[in-house]
Amino acid sequence: MSRQGSRDTAPEIAVRRLLHSAGLRYRVNVPVPGMPRRTIDIVFGRAKIAIFLDGCFWHGCPTHATHPKANAEWWRAKLDKNIARDRETTAHLQAEGWTVLRYWEHEEPRVVAEEVRSAVLRHLAEK
Repeated sequence: MSRQGSRDTAPEIAVRRLLHSAGLRYRVNVPVPGMPRRTIDIVFGRAKIAIFLDGCFWHGCPTHATHPKANAEWWRAKLDKNIARDRETTAHLQAEGWTVLRYWEHEEPRVVAEEVRSAVLRHLAEK
């Protein structure tokens, strides 16, 4: 697991390229305020918008998640903790006034980028 990449995944890079080409500027892999050892994949700080691009296996995608047969009980507990941690992080950020957008790695990058762009533009229009 230590070799498993946790940042700059192909879906993240694809979405970031589209956002950048649309003229949006953001930060990447920003620590979650008040929660050590957790990071947000893409952040629009002034707008308080946090975007997470979750991997299907590690975060329990209802469509594509698989369950290892070897050491199944340990893996089930591990993956359940990941899902609980995601929910806790989302709830924490929302309580702090953030807009949290979560997407699965298999979602079309253009669709994700357009939804994020719309959310950022909505926020800017409110100000």
